[in-house]
Amino acid sequence: MSAPHLLQLRVYYEDTDFSGVVYHASYLRFLERGRTEHLREAGVDQSRLHAEGAGQSFAVRRMLVDWIRPARMDDLITVETRTAAVRGATLDIEQRILRGDEVLLTATVLVAALAGGRPVRIPDWLRPLLLGGEAAARPATSRRPA
Repeated sequence: MSAPHLLQLRVYYEDTDFSGVVYHASYLRFLERGRTEHLREAGVDQSRLHAEGAGQSFAVRRMLVDWIRPARMDDLITVETRTAAVRGATLDIEQRILRGDEVLLTATVLVAALAGGRPVRIPDWLRPLLLGGEAAARPATSRRPA
């Protein structure tokens, strides 16, 4: 399991319903941002992976979400993301949204690697990056800019 990536976000009016409580679908955007930044911090440039990796991309296959407490307008929240497992063409990601130490939401996400709309094996060089380690030899698609 990878170390958690933490992304702080402010809740804006546009994220809420008429009562100032975060609209349920807004949490999905927060979770997506957390997964994207988790990959970026691991050294995975998704745009380059898609452009140079035969169109490889990641797509959410399944998501189990437990809304525990509401976030409200102006709250400062943290999206915590970690890779729990990497398999052939999928990875399990665990996420939480917190307000301080208070857990507002938990999510278990199954992500599939795709190319040309079909599942593909996650490349061997990418596996250790997704789990928070360094790859022995990374192709240009995964390198961070110097």
